[in-house]
Amino acid sequence: MAIADELLAANARYAQGFTLGGLATPPSRRLAVVACMDARLNVYALLGLREGEAHVLRNAGGAVTDDVVRSLVISQRLLGTRSIVLVHHTDCGMLTFTDDALRADVERDVGIRPPFAFEAFSDLEGDVRQSIARLRASPFLPHRDDIHGFVYDVRTGRLSEVPV
Repeated sequence: MAIADELLAANARYAQGFTLGGLATPPSRRLAVVACMDARLNVYALLGLREGEAHVLRNAGGAVTDDVVRSLVISQRLLGTRSIVLVHHTDCGMLTFTDDALRADVERDVGIRPPFAFEAFSDLEGDVRQSIARLRASPFLPHRDDIHGFVYDVRTGRLSEVPV
């Protein structure tokens, strides 16, 4: 069975008992979460969230990119979120390479240097602090006073807040 067929079968089972069709569009907790895409992170479970409570934005490393800011602007200005939580994690792949090395590898393979930053980092907590600083400095976000950053330990399941 192809992966798409497996996913469609799983969705059919999910839809049979679906009861959440009446949730409001704005997140009820007025929260947006920016987290890494790592498959070991179940963001809803580790933060005790349920469907409809938060916007969850995920990418490699939980990087605060222009696209993340774009989504947060929509989240805050149009859908009422006020708090932002960042979730990085231990044993992150973003700690294992540099932007320059990956750019060079890609350029060698395809003949074109990627125009975007990969946002690799060598200091986990330092990157959380830098991400918070980027958000607090953004003139596009109206709500910048309730931003918290955490590191999730993939071995214990525990979150630690990163002091700013």
